Amino acid sequence: MVLGPTYTVEGVSHTPADVMNYDAVGYAGVAADAGAGVSSSHRTLPLPSYVEVTSLDSGKTILVRVERRGPMTNARLVDLSPAAAAQLGLTGGKAPVRVRRVNPPEQERALLRMGQAAPARMDTPQSLLGVLRRKLDGPGLPAPQPAATPVPVPTPTPSTAPVAKPAPKGKIPRIAPEAPPAVERITPPPAMPANALVVQVGAFGDRARADAVAKRSGGQVSKAGSVWRVRMGPFASQAEAQAALAKAKAAGYSEARIQRAN
Repeated sequence: MVLGPTYTVEGVSHTPADVMNYDAVGYAGVAADAGAGVSSSHRTLPLPSYVEVTSLDSGKTILVRVERRGPMTNARLVDLSPAAAAQLGLTGGKAPVRVRRVNPPEQERALLRMGQAAPARMDTPQSLLGVLRRKLDGPGLPAPQPAATPVPVPTPTPSTAPVAKPAPKGKIPRIAPEAPPAVERITPPPAMPANALVVQVGAFGDRARADAVAKRSGGQVSKAGSVWRVRMGPFASQAEAQAALAKAKAAGYSEARIQRAN
């Protein structure tokens, strides 16, 4: 593993460091002279190291081997080899991506060392992509929509405003009874296939908190006794469930775990 000394790119100093939990968003370009393997450049991660690169446009995620220093411009976070760009679906220019350092199994490391592609990861849900896109600040993302112009509400004039009639003396005006409070309707979660696996992101005593977590993680809310569970899935295989678990923990839900659906 190689780190190397501090160096400068476009007036900015970069110090290579062995950061195990590296996780950043930025832009990826394509390095035409990077060779045939599924690889990338990075300014500070160890050489070699392994990262998952996620397209913030499509949600597709691939495993890449970091082999070179660069890019030699601060406008991009990484430069992908043509093979890596093709696997991720990037056609040219620069595209928004998430780069997260991982520790893949030796079988996948060996594939990348031999210039072959490792199996693609599970796609990142749109709810998480939205959170990641908001961390970017630069061109290439949808422009914010203008706020809607408020519509003025007419104020009744004295001539048109209704005038309440006073109640006759000695009589108590009748007050209409209040309507009963609305009953919250709970939509039951879809039926889970037998032997399916789910990733339980968390269990919460407050429904609003569970809804917020489900929106961010792409999961579903279901009630179990006095708590609200947020679950991702179902998944037909252990590999799919493990990939979803990794994404949930990467999003900050460290207590997430795999369970049987039923």
